[in-house]
Amino acid sequence: MLMHSRGTPATMHKLPPVADIFHEVTKSLRSSIAMAERRGVKREAIVIDPGIGFGKSQEQNIELIAKLDQLIAAFPDFPLLIGTSRKSFLGRILADESGTPAPAEARLHGSLATLTAAILHGAHIVRVHDVKATAETIRVSESIRENLRGM
Repeated sequence: MLMHSRGTPATMHKLPPVADIFHEVTKSLRSSIAMAERRGVKREAIVIDPGIGFGKSQEQNIELIAKLDQLIAAFPDFPLLIGTSRKSFLGRILADESGTPAPAEARLHGSLATLTAAILHGAHIVRVHDVKATAETIRVSESIRENLRGM
């Protein structure tokens, strides 16, 4: 599993946003793939992850989900994993009227919405907390995706 992350756990949420997150993630993942291969990791053993929430702004997380099909096209030989389940950017989007972010346990619908978008854009693997709700969402999303391909 090769995941894009900016900074360290202590610094990642304090970093200023990069100008072009798509370019940053693509460049970093290419570098990580090359390093893994130099160290003997077989291509078929590699899964890539854009690292939603790891040193990225709310807007950048949304942009990466919206452009997931482009990221998949940039890495056609690798399955793509995405993990948006209960992420803090969802808490900010789902904040109450006072601006207090929704707590993790109240982010199911936001998690399922981002998961649906990710599946419709081609995600191969998802990391989740709410398995039953996610399994049902995947079944419906894949049915829609199959219908879109037939158009």
